[in-house]
Amino acid sequence: MGIAPELFDAIDATLATAAADPAAVAALRKIAPGVHAIRCDKTDIQDETPYRSYENCDLFLIDGRDHCVKITSDPTVATGLVVAPKR
Repeated sequence: MGIAPELFDAIDATLATAAADPAAVAALRKIAPGVHAIRCDKTDIQDETPYRSYENCDLFLIDGRDHCVKITSDPTVATGLVVAPKR
């Protein structure tokens, strides 16, 4: 379980200048099959700290192991990715 460390090179390259839009989410799903990827508004997770921050968006990791999704900073337990626009 978790997101492999080497996958973050491709994630970084994909999100480096991307907008937090459906195209970015689709690209993440393509490079990381089996990893959930969604977009959400920054206000929905404004109290959370991004795992990584890029020019136009922030990346958060999801931990969905306990049937209740929560944001995590630990890629070894992450089950998905959230992309949010910077505001």
